[in-house]
Amino acid sequence: MKFTKMHGIGNDYVYVNCFTEQVPADPHQTAIKISDRHFGVGSDGLILIMPSDKADVRMRMFNADGSESEMCGNGVRCVAKYAYDHGLTKSNPMKVETGRGVLSIAMKVVEGKVLEATVDMGTPIFLEERIPVDESKLTEELNGAKFVSMGNPHAVFFVDDVGSLDLNEIGPRVESHPAFPKRINAHWVQVISESEVRMRTWERGSGITQACGTGACAVCVAGVVVGKTNRKLLAHLPGGDLTLEWRESDNHVYMTGPATEVFSGVWNG
Repeated sequence: MKFTKMHGIGNDYVYVNCFTEQVPADPHQTAIKISDRHFGVGSDGLILIMPSDKADVRMRMFNADGSESEMCGNGVRCVAKYAYDHGLTKSNPMKVETGRGVLSIAMKVVEGKVLEATVDMGTPIFLEERIPVDESKLTEELNGAKFVSMGNPHAVFFVDDVGSLDLNEIGPRVESHPAFPKRINAHWVQVISESEVRMRTWERGSGITQACGTGACAVCVAGVVVGKTNRKLLAHLPGGDLTLEWRESDNHVYMTGPATEVFSGVWNG
């Protein structure tokens, strides 16, 4: 199976062009094996780029533990870059079908290659049953958290110093807390100013990652809701920066960031 390794500010995935390659018979197990950083290619997961009957391309995204997720903000920018750079479509903006719905992606193209992309991530979701959050099981450990869905679930915690946190200790507890029937992505955020934050992420199904695009969108929304940040926000993640905007005009969140192709190869696993 031919594959391409790509990343969005360090959030790295193995991409398979299913226009030319067969869809893996068991993508869940393939994701586990190919994501292994010692015995596989090494990644935060597997993303399949597929034909769509409602958009230019379709994205299916699997975490490193094999679980399928609705969306990946960094991943969808890379899908758009791959589809454009490799000639699957030259639409710009491009429509990408995801578990979140069809998203529109406007790309900055230089000398025929996509350098960065702005994704219309849609409207944030606050209803507990749609995130989902079981309010009856909330505990003191989750006090102060804001819960937001960007098509996938997020818990956002505002703290004084993100660098002092032991994510390996607190991340798994929050991800698999009984209050979250579908588990949750967890983010800890240090506010630098009303227009700038620093954040760290424990990603559902993948653990500590260099970046989380949907998480950065959730952070932007949560910051506005609690009165800590503006609607336009620069987020510093371990792998790089994302620019976010929660527009009043349409209630949509827009995320802008780079997409990078690393290498291609053949998987024999």
